[in-house]
Amino acid sequence: MNVVVVLKQVPDTESAIRIAGDGKSIATEGIKWIVNPYDEFAVEAALRLKAKHGGKVTILSYGPQRVVESIRTALAMGADDAVLIGEDDIESSGRLQLAKAMAAAIRSLNPDLVIMGFRAVDNDMAQRGPMIAEYLGWPHLAFAVSIESDGNQVTIKRPIEGGSVTLESTLPALVTLGGSHAVWNPRFASLPGIMKAKKKPLAVKKLSDFGLDPAQFAPGAGKTRVISLEMPQERQPGRIVDGGLDTEGKARELTRLLHEEAKAI
Repeated sequence: MNVVVVLKQVPDTESAIRIAGDGKSIATEGIKWIVNPYDEFAVEAALRLKAKHGGKVTILSYGPQRVVESIRTALAMGADDAVLIGEDDIESSGRLQLAKAMAAAIRSLNPDLVIMGFRAVDNDMAQRGPMIAEYLGWPHLAFAVSIESDGNQVTIKRPIEGGSVTLESTLPALVTLGGSHAVWNPRFASLPGIMKAKKKPLAVKKLSDFGLDPAQFAPGAGKTRVISLEMPQERQPGRIVDGGLDTEGKARELTRLLHEEAKAI
């Protein structure tokens, strides 16, 4: 069973995010880059399927040279090989164009199953999976918290309010993972795994290698574009009702503040 995991590199959630001078992007100086956590779940899910059914796991990613570090992390976890669409500005072409490029790369790999996180923790748009599946013409099983496959079909469970629903599809198909760290618990890369990862195949491809016209993926060529970014407004500090008052006095003062200042009552 051959599985492709679509992996995105994102800023570490503990990084201090600053808006760049153009007002439309983030400043990348000093940013630590990591594997998108939901895509890390996808790597783990793919490795479990490989352990059960055999086959191989291929990592597919996109972007500048720095993305290789995140790909090597997935290879060190146990993935077999990788493909990087090495186009520095591919994300600036828009989500729809990016999905078109990823679908073309996936077709060239001819997998049985594609797995990825249902969202990325940077832009949080949750669009990659549905768009790629649409371009491929494949079924899309969303927000999975479990995956089973016999090589001919795939079965997932996804949560719904008050329970879960089971979905089933023939292969090939695309699955996006929800869940949590507790469900997938991605494995750590061992030292032998890290050493082996340095020798595993990693092909750097260009858009033209997939029969795509690079001009259609130029910055600003997409259907949508970022107009501006703004930092959240700072919240006003909380108020502590005077500790010198007794309980009844504190209640009166709290009521007055909610009525006269907060306008909540």
